[in-house]
Amino acid sequence: MSEVRVAYDANNYLGETPVWSAPEQALWWVNCEHEPELHRWHPQSGEHKVWPMPQRIGGFVHKAEGGLLVALYDGLYDFDPATGELTFRVPSPFPSHVALHECGCDRQGRLWIGGFDRNFPANRSAADAAICRLDGDRLVPVISGISVANALAFSPDGRTLYVSDSPRRTVEAYDLDPATGAISNPRRFLALSEGEGFVDGAAVDSEGGYWLANVAAGRLRRYLPDGSLERVVDLPFANPTKPAFGGPDLGTIYITSTRSEMGCFMVPTLPNGPVYALDAGFVGIEDTRLASSPR
Repeated sequence: MSEVRVAYDANNYLGETPVWSAPEQALWWVNCEHEPELHRWHPQSGEHKVWPMPQRIGGFVHKAEGGLLVALYDGLYDFDPATGELTFRVPSPFPSHVALHECGCDRQGRLWIGGFDRNFPANRSAADAAICRLDGDRLVPVISGISVANALAFSPDGRTLYVSDSPRRTVEAYDLDPATGAISNPRRFLALSEGEGFVDGAAVDSEGGYWLANVAAGRLRRYLPDGSLERVVDLPFANPTKPAFGGPDLGTIYITSTRSEMGCFMVPTLPNGPVYALDAGFVGIEDTRLASSPR
């Protein structure tokens, strides 16, 4: 495990959703808000491109046919990076105080996305968000009662879905039917204790290891498929938001971070806001692109 380094000093307020694009050899990510932006950075050339978004951006996925599908506050939009054009595709199923948030594709190219109830944390019981699946031209809620959806990831074989309602400090696992997208058999996968920070984004390596960004605690935590904690990687900054495997061999972990204020359980030596990197000693899995129709 190498020393943690600044990959790109983006100075994001709420950096999220790092995604490595192998065809471009580029890292994409978002600054959710203040100001909402989509970023792309080529490590080899150093080129950095920013596309301002018209409203809060929760995440995005690459499409198999090219371009992106981005999750803005009120719905899903097709996005053409060449022109910067956004085309509305699917409305959010949520009330106006709930934003579309973290998203990703399962191994069949099916989109999953969660919500963020903006009444939380002022109202600690606010939970009008859900985890949704994109079925045709509709976002269908499949797990309800969510405050802040996070930690979305899929096992290498595509048969396990991981997801969290972050304030609960737990991650749940579900059996996922690759053919239909149906989920079943919900179970506790991991739980953080008081004083261990909070659950944020996650990524899975080729061995099935689940890497959790432990926000407010300055850590990455790797769990084995049986839910046992295999290692803890201490970071020199407090607020990692999501890891992603990238680089030519998918052996680099890139980590976004946030300057958003939250209870901190450590004394950081490096600032929040950059995209960080470390050599993981593990190999990741290339993100599946959104299929025109899931396989």
